[in-house]
Amino acid sequence: MICLSRPMRALLLACPVLLMACSDAKGTPDAGTPPVVAWDGTYTPIEEKGDWIDRGVFAPCAFTPPVGTKLDCDTPALFDLSQCNLGALSKAERHGIYQTELRWDSGEYPWGGIGFRLPEGGGAGSMINRPLIRQQFDDQGMFLTGGYTTTRGAVVRYALAGCDVPERHHITGCYALCTNNVLTEKGTFDADRMVFGRGEAESSGGMNLVSESFVGLGFPVDVYVTKNHAYVVSIQYKADMPAGGLTVFDVSDRSRPVLKKVISLPGDGYWNAAWAKDDVLYVATRASGVILFDISNPADPTYIRSVPSGAPLDVHTLFVDGNRLYAMALRPGQTLIFDITSPQEPVLLNRVTFKSEEFVTSYPHDAFAYEGRLYINHTDIGFLVTDPSDPMQVKELGKYSYNRQYSHATAVGTFAGRTIAFEGSEQEGAHLRVLDVTDPAHIQLLAEHRMRPGTSIHNMILKGTRLYVAWYHEGVRVFDVANPTRPKEIAHFNTYRESDPNRLGTLYEGAIGMRVPGDGYVYAVDTSRGLLIFNEL
Repeated sequence: MICLSRPMRALLLACPVLLMACSDAKGTPDAGTPPVVAWDGTYTPIEEKGDWIDRGVFAPCAFTPPVGTKLDCDTPALFDLSQCNLGALSKAERHGIYQTELRWDSGEYPWGGIGFRLPEGGGAGSMINRPLIRQQFDDQGMFLTGGYTTTRGAVVRYALAGCDVPERHHITGCYALCTNNVLTEKGTFDADRMVFGRGEAESSGGMNLVSESFVGLGFPVDVYVTKNHAYVVSIQYKADMPAGGLTVFDVSDRSRPVLKKVISLPGDGYWNAAWAKDDVLYVATRASGVILFDISNPADPTYIRSVPSGAPLDVHTLFVDGNRLYAMALRPGQTLIFDITSPQEPVLLNRVTFKSEEFVTSYPHDAFAYEGRLYINHTDIGFLVTDPSDPMQVKELGKYSYNRQYSHATAVGTFAGRTIAFEGSEQEGAHLRVLDVTDPAHIQLLAEHRMRPGTSIHNMILKGTRLYVAWYHEGVRVFDVANPTRPKEIAHFNTYRESDPNRLGTLYEGAIGMRVPGDGYVYAVDTSRGLLIFNEL
């Protein structure tokens, strides 16, 4: 279920678009790693550092003009590379997909990221999923320029100059950002090639790929599994991509899924989430709100209607809890509460809005209902704990905030008598947080797990003491969270491969959606590879 970080949100929405050690192949801890032991509910809170941790200046170079100067960023002579190790660039890998961590010189907003793609064997590359304007990567150095034009006509240009190759798959250097030929930002960057991280194998911990099924509609993002069928929804991520919709697979034989039906609607190509109750499938769409399908014949969903009535809403995600359907609408930033006692006849009970004077455009991205509480990932406002027992008067019980927050997804359970939430945002550096939400008015951070700073966590599913995570470029990660103060990775599968078709070179690619329905399998969606089925650990 894709969303957008600050540097890219306005652009892409406008498009029609360690505390941890690795596991070995058998899933047992590495030598010297203490086993996960039973938790007694005690802990010492840790410091919240936000998603971004300042690692300092990345390279000894500079874009020389001061911010505010009127100029063309696409001018290599304006970079001072005199202190660089330019000889290392001659041996750098000149192809692949890189994600960059940008660090502003000013320190005011010292972080962001862009992606660039350089095809193997030469050919035109891209930056931010648009053709490069300048593409020089040879023995004389690396200079790349790319950008876009906003919906309001502003011309944005990024220019990157390589400085060093400190380690394999990494290029450091300096960059400049111009808007309408005025220098608005400059600093240093660290570009990380998106191959399997840290020298990992494709998989570990006995996580085996059972089957892989390509999805032809748009950009696949989420899956729901019921009645021995997998319902994969897709979005139209950019204008020149096929429209999204619904793809239905019969997964009675998990090793050989059978494509049964493909559904799309004219003018509605952004289908982002799915959930089912009894014989009804609910699909969240950008143009139609929530679409209902009759799945009494699971291989042949038939259209019933869309809700709510009136002007359609941009519904992004869904959560079904008993006879309640919660639908999170990006615009106008509301959580819709439906009574689905009769699944084919949802009754809209309320449209709940949470506001902030500081973040007036914040919207609910996702939600999780558990033991009488509704946990809402309200992007810029933060992670909200609410009481929805009276749908007409939903009460805010507490909130967890952090620097540059963009709360995105969560899963909640009970451990040692305490209510524990696993939370993550969606942006460069977004990672796993473990929160004690037993007392919503005093939420505490117990632990965290970080991966590469240029990647982002996405969706997560909690099954007992196993936490399954779709972590974009980092693939599928499985954690033992029996002791939530020490989440331990026990298995992984790297779904992301540069060579897969339709890789765009953006942050929002790789393992994105996931279900673990309890049938012995894990169903994951990769934005390029489609539906991947694994054995459940």
